[in-house]
Amino acid sequence: MRPGGTGVALFSPGEIKLLREAGHPRGWVRGEVLMREGEEADSVVLLTAGLVKATVDSANGYTSLLALRGPGELLGELACVDGGPRGATVTAMRRSEGVVVAADAFLRLLERDPGLCLSVLRSVVGRLRDSDGLRAEQGARTTRARVAGLLVKLAVQYGSAAPETLPGAVSVQVNQRELAAATGASRESVVRCLRAMQQEGLVATRRGRTVVLDLAGLRRWAEE
Repeated sequence: MRPGGTGVALFSPGEIKLLREAGHPRGWVRGEVLMREGEEADSVVLLTAGLVKATVDSANGYTSLLALRGPGELLGELACVDGGPRGATVTAMRRSEGVVVAADAFLRLLERDPGLCLSVLRSVVGRLRDSDGLRAEQGARTTRARVAGLLVKLAVQYGSAAPETLPGAVSVQVNQRELAAATGASRESVVRCLRAMQQEGLVATRRGRTVVLDLAGLRRWAEE
């Protein structure tokens, strides 16, 4: 499954092989920065395991969570293509692995392989659609619906089983501050939403993460 739920793979096995052959494997521990906002784009990363977050810092010190990325997704390709600085900081949220491809090698691959070039373009277009949809939701849906919707999306795309909490439970590596940044809500509003969800048996909160206990119930909240 393509992250995002379309059911279409981001890259074909042949395209992944090309990227692997052009780069070298690398691992990152939780909290380690893969790419930093404003720096020169000297490489792209094909994430093969783990979970990372892309964030942007504003002048007033507020950090916005732009996206979470998981295995099979490409990181840093936009800045490599246009030659500009990194547009976001990418940080490992848990132990992660990937293939690092130098920018010049990546550009040569795109020039030589139309299929890979089209796959990268589709990936970028998909992210733009997600971003447009998120902005539309922030003005049209309640905070409760936005938080529930985001938790559903993260659980389906990037969640990991948490049977120690409850059979069928799914753990999402995102904290209250990150939920607030991603949904355009205040942290206080997110805390109230999570408290109400806990009372209904939909989620449980743990240090640095949220455990989804009832995905179907959470979907109903998201659709209100």
